[in-house]
Amino acid sequence: MVLSEKIRLFNILLADDGTDNMRAAIQFLAELPHEKDCAVNALRVFTPTEGSEFSRIEAETQHTRNYLKSRHFHYRSELVQGNPSEIIIQHAESSKPDLVVLGSKATGKFAGLLGNVASDVVHSGKWPVLIAREPYTGLKKVLLVTDGSDASHNTAQFLESFPMIPTTTVEILHVVQPVQVTYPIEPAGMAIATLSPEEEERMNQENIAEGEKILTTTRALLRSLPNVRTHLLIGDPVEQIVHFIKQEQIDLLVCGSRGIGNFAGWLLGSISRDLVRLAPCSVLVYRS
Repeated sequence: MVLSEKIRLFNILLADDGTDNMRAAIQFLAELPHEKDCAVNALRVFTPTEGSEFSRIEAETQHTRNYLKSRHFHYRSELVQGNPSEIIIQHAESSKPDLVVLGSKATGKFAGLLGNVASDVVHSGKWPVLIAREPYTGLKKVLLVTDGSDASHNTAQFLESFPMIPTTTVEILHVVQPVQVTYPIEPAGMAIATLSPEEEERMNQENIAEGEKILTTTRALLRSLPNVRTHLLIGDPVEQIVHFIKQEQIDLLVCGSRGIGNFAGWLLGSISRDLVRLAPCSVLVYRS
């Protein structure tokens, strides 16, 4: 997949949930250099147990409408009762959005609901998905994680063409997982070495060299972006990525939902699910 020009966001599906994270999502959208004809389809799905709170839901929907219209978006809204994951995916299937935007987690008695919905939409859908988290303080730093797979390369090309603020800095991160030289056996606490120390060191050095090549290739895919830096870390991918986000005060994590490669394929379903759940910032997931 080669994206030769900037992505044009004409059709955005906003899965409104009325929480503070929606405020972050709306601010994020308003800050992007969007097209004047960009339309936001705000879909509010409420469960049967929320039926008695319909007046509150309508008021929250109206608040979203007023803000987006003040930011010069064309706006459509729809209130639907049912299963959030199913209805959002159905609407995306029919409307084919350029971007799906969700909050990261519901609050109150429905706490955790939209966290599951976001995961369902990310890993069952076919569209770029932005999962917004409060607080939103601007898009100053973006982190792209790559594992060297074709899916990661497609994600880099997507980011290169995504409409961003010119002053945004993009950090590219690859994590090398250390070679495991032992495996546990019974009784507990015992282990058998499967590699010699020399073989372990050789393999780790090869993986680090391969990681540097992955970063060089990914940097080349972002050639039109002026502010790009690369980083290589060693350890558990999720732990290292989350730590890097906190240390560098990242505003947006960008990753693919699946990585498949002979050398590096750690951006698999389980790891991308963990990043969606654990990343302390907004997350943009691209699915080829």
